[in-house]
Amino acid sequence: MKSQDVRSKFLKFFEGKQHLIVPSAPMVLKNDPTLMFVNAGMVPFKEYFLGNSEPKKNRISDSQKCLRVSGKHNDLEEVGYDTYHHTLFEMLGNWSFGDYFKEEAIAWAWELLTEVYGIDKSILYVTVFEGSDDEDNLKMDTEAYDIWKKYISEDRILKGNKKDNFWEMGDQGPCGPCSEIHVDIRSAEEKAKVDAKTLINMDHPHVVEIWNLVFMQYNRKANGVLEALPNKHIDTGMGFERLCMVLQDVQSNYDTDVFTPIIREIETITGKTYGDNEEVDIAIRVISDHVRAVAFSIADGQLPSNTGSGYVIRRILRRAVRYGFTFLDKKEPLIYRLVDVLSKKMGEAFPEIRAQKVLIENVIKEEEASFLRTLDQGLVLLNRIVEETKGDTVSGEKAFELYDTYGFPIDLTALILSEKNLKLDEKGFNEQLQKQKERSRSASETSTEDWTVLFEDDVQEFIGYDTQEANVKIAKYRKVTSKKDGEMYQLVFNLTPFYPEGGGQVGDKGVLQDTHGDVVYILDTKKENNVIIHLCKNLPEHLNESFKAVVNSEHRALSSSNHTATHLLHQALRTVLGEHVEQKGSLVKPKSLRFDFSHFSKVTPEQLQEIEDFVNARIEGKLPLEEHRNIPMEKAIEEGAMALFGEKYGDTVRTIRFGKSMELCGGIHVKNTSDIWHFKIVSEGAVAAGIRRIEAITNKSVRDYFAENNTAYLEMKGLLNNAKEPIKALENLQGENSDLKKQIEELLKDKAKNIKGELKSELTEINGIQFLAKKLDLDASGVKDVCFELGSQFENLFLIFGAENDGKAILSCYISKELVASKGLNAGTIVRELGKHIQGGGGGQPFFATAGGKNPNGIEAALEAAKDYL
Repeated sequence: MKSQDVRSKFLKFFEGKQHLIVPSAPMVLKNDPTLMFVNAGMVPFKEYFLGNSEPKKNRISDSQKCLRVSGKHNDLEEVGYDTYHHTLFEMLGNWSFGDYFKEEAIAWAWELLTEVYGIDKSILYVTVFEGSDDEDNLKMDTEAYDIWKKYISEDRILKGNKKDNFWEMGDQGPCGPCSEIHVDIRSAEEKAKVDAKTLINMDHPHVVEIWNLVFMQYNRKANGVLEALPNKHIDTGMGFERLCMVLQDVQSNYDTDVFTPIIREIETITGKTYGDNEEVDIAIRVISDHVRAVAFSIADGQLPSNTGSGYVIRRILRRAVRYGFTFLDKKEPLIYRLVDVLSKKMGEAFPEIRAQKVLIENVIKEEEASFLRTLDQGLVLLNRIVEETKGDTVSGEKAFELYDTYGFPIDLTALILSEKNLKLDEKGFNEQLQKQKERSRSASETSTEDWTVLFEDDVQEFIGYDTQEANVKIAKYRKVTSKKDGEMYQLVFNLTPFYPEGGGQVGDKGVLQDTHGDVVYILDTKKENNVIIHLCKNLPEHLNESFKAVVNSEHRALSSSNHTATHLLHQALRTVLGEHVEQKGSLVKPKSLRFDFSHFSKVTPEQLQEIEDFVNARIEGKLPLEEHRNIPMEKAIEEGAMALFGEKYGDTVRTIRFGKSMELCGGIHVKNTSDIWHFKIVSEGAVAAGIRRIEAITNKSVRDYFAENNTAYLEMKGLLNNAKEPIKALENLQGENSDLKKQIEELLKDKAKNIKGELKSELTEINGIQFLAKKLDLDASGVKDVCFELGSQFENLFLIFGAENDGKAILSCYISKELVASKGLNAGTIVRELGKHIQGGGGGQPFFATAGGKNPNGIEAALEAAKDYL
């Protein structure tokens, strides 16, 4: 059965059970501080399990893209070494939100597996929760056990412990016992030797879990206590890749048609054959897995970067690159060439991969090329470390510096060292790595208390589009403590005029006033699992009273100006540069805006001016805001509204129109474009391959910008004696300055020649070598000229010169090439050692090298120490 059929049969089956089939949510999360990525099929539905929102239907099914590479669920290092762990995987799932429970979930799972897919019942095993005697004191799930007895013999119903059969969302939140379905696809001979029951949950590659049925019936509080949920839910997840392995009768996920087209393409590109060599096989599995994770992340709007989820994506891609570099002998970009195959294979089920194909290829290619350059640089640095190593072991600290500062993989370091008959101090490296992790963990450590509920309010209403102040009540609050922010309180109101951070726009600030005249400052507003949270340093004194919530109007107005400007900028870019331009990210603050977009080349100054003029023409045109709320998504798209890749939209949406600019947007906007006042681009540059960034300002920031520039202009004019034509006066000064520089250069050359004549007589012969160590009154360029002038006239020359420029020390070392060859002297090594005297360092070639330092007083000691080399 082809993988496309496996997926469609699953969705069709649950559609027949009155489930609403929904598309996969974007894999990169934006409104959940606890996770970077969707790591399980239930994550997009957390708000329903938490009771923060009502689902469109109580029965839902989908195939969800998931990524397990960070946090609690991290399979990255297993990927490639076994045949069933992946970074990106599809999770087929069906959900019940307070509707059906264990009876139906188990019955339908059995029906689908054995009747629709036709899996032999004799190879299936199930597990149920055995209970626990710890602080939770949970009883065995006899309900699930009794239901399973209707479908499978009791000797194949196994009791599982809390680790395997009690599923928890995290440290807090909905949880419950689960029932796993395992399959045994071993050969008859293997089955005869070892009972499958002994291999369940033992990481056997052919006795694997394919489906987990979670029975959500508890809530884990911050203090660890479990309480019963008011409604019971079903959350199931079946591994698509593993299911395909079973149904296609192969022994590995990588032998299914999910991966084989990618593997065949890798074989074609590299000339390697999958199945001939274990190291090559691992590398091919790593690459065929990782290209999926990286490509889908980029399609969902997350580019590789140095922070957060972008760093994780970069790490995955670099892992793939180094496996290709080390084991497939690929020293040029490879992975981007697999995107075409991936797009053809998965584009029908996930159209975003097809629509973003060119961008994905460009970004991956540039990232690959960059990291391959890093590997080349790392090899040079590693060779230098090897040269400086005394003994047979390279220190863990040096290896960690190479890993942490330059991104050079530690396993590649170990491999190269072993080829040079050297050892790596792995213990020292791991100690440094652990210290870094502890620093990072300590910096981001957060403790969150349970919500204190003041009154139950099922629906929190946002009224911020229509008003900036309202009378509110605090429905619940909790304390959050972090190293970064200290103690903070999060407040949830029954209704709120505060806009929560989202769509690139920062959250509102403001105040909360009570009837006694006391004020609490709202420092930020965020959204978590569909709940709007207001952050403050102190709790209001009279929690149960009514409050007046007032948004900071200036902060709101300036943010709104910048947000509307991003819409007009988007329209301008598509008009000036072409329809290929798509928004790839934005940041809207009161003082400025940032807009990332897809484009293949640098934007010219002329184009930037045209873009700026386009936006300002719309501002001057005084275009009114046309807003439509709660209109069907299909209708909005039909009317021309632009949707962004990587954003999660509901069935009904809000559209924002200014003239011909129309976008789906939940942000705050000006009532009329004239409120923006003016738009000014301050910078344009590359973010990644095929991604450009414009930074711009509007409103008050533009006024400040013009005022500052006018002040600077007047000051400059004053320095030019109030010249009538200041630009011409400045050009004249530049010309005079250039002439004076040339004169100084000629004087310095003459000075160097005179010094060179004096130095000839000072050369001293030591052991057949012409030696001189001296401090010179020249700049670095002059010292270099002297070295090479003398080198052209004398053989067997060893020179060490010191100089002081602008309070900094310079050391230069010149060694004749014949000495480098015959005596093994190396100017780079020598100058690095001597550089310690001037509290600096440097390097260069074996015959000429320089060092700079901050201690000119150490020059004499360095010159004296130079004699020791002879």
